[in-house]
Amino acid sequence: MFDPVTLGALALRNRIVMSPMTRSRAGAGDVPTQLHAEYYRQRATAGLIVTEGIQPSPAGKGYCRTPGLYSAAQTEGWRRVAAAVHGEGGLVVAQLMHCGRVASRVNKNDGSDVVAPSAIRADGKIFTDVSGPVAMEMPRALHTHEVRFVVEEYRQAALNARAAGMDGVELHASSGYLPMQFLSSNTNMRTDRYGGSVENRIRFVMETLQAMGEAIGFDRVGMRVCPGLDYNDIDDANPAETYGLLLQEASALGLAYLHLVRRSFPLVDNFTLTKAHWRGRLILNNELTPKSAAAAIADSSADAASFGRHFIANPDLVYRIRQEVALSDYDRARVYTQGPQGYTDYKPANPA
Repeated sequence: MFDPVTLGALALRNRIVMSPMTRSRAGAGDVPTQLHAEYYRQRATAGLIVTEGIQPSPAGKGYCRTPGLYSAAQTEGWRRVAAAVHGEGGLVVAQLMHCGRVASRVNKNDGSDVVAPSAIRADGKIFTDVSGPVAMEMPRALHTHEVRFVVEEYRQAALNARAAGMDGVELHASSGYLPMQFLSSNTNMRTDRYGGSVENRIRFVMETLQAMGEAIGFDRVGMRVCPGLDYNDIDDANPAETYGLLLQEASALGLAYLHLVRRSFPLVDNFTLTKAHWRGRLILNNELTPKSAAAAIADSSADAASFGRHFIANPDLVYRIRQEVALSDYDRARVYTQGPQGYTDYKPANPA
């Protein structure tokens, strides 16, 4: 885990990756603050940091207090984050997350539409600061001509990330958000070129990857997937077919990496599926311990391993793993609250 590795244009000093985690601390205008810069700086000994999910547009916002990457102020905020991480010798990529139908207008500052591939409401609730948990809204189906505008929003967000000094971007194509809504048979009932056949249902993701890669270089673009996941009311009838084709097509682009949330489901073991169809660097995620992560890297199951919750309470996680120092537990009640408590106030094991 402590050997360097190259993922496309990204030269990691170790193979320990900080996984993206929503922390709900954006300031006014969905701008990342100096608190974000300190939070990521503290964890910059990771070989690579993948930021929390960042909306590429106002319509992409789902959760309260999540940051964006479409305005000048937001880009400047991420510039401070990138500078802080680079000052510690680290690397950081922006995870671009359009929530699609997993949203409420209550959380959208500009009242923008809740959009999705099809007008099918997600069964579930989403937290709002104003009203607490509320039902997710009925989305408006994107018109065919509008899809290219959403792709363009991702492309511009990738350019903004690079303008901010960030090292690349990761497309969040998991967790039931917009890209996964296009991929999945229960959320995509379209009859145009973006729906129906598996070739059509992967088109939005492929066009988005293509646009971002052409904008900033394919070797600076990654993608996060979890084939078979049912989170946020997703239910694809044949995830092996859907993701088998997606991974084959995406492999040909020369992406920096694939970020796999490894799980086994009744319809698919997504690690086995990925190994059969993906050709490229692989970051493995989900419920890993230092021991299991080391084993996966040692037997070439993965090129790197990402940790989420371990990084919350252990900003010096790399040091702790190397020195076999016990890991601290995180304050679950403050994961999504505002302010520094439960965010930047965790103490390293080695204060020096």
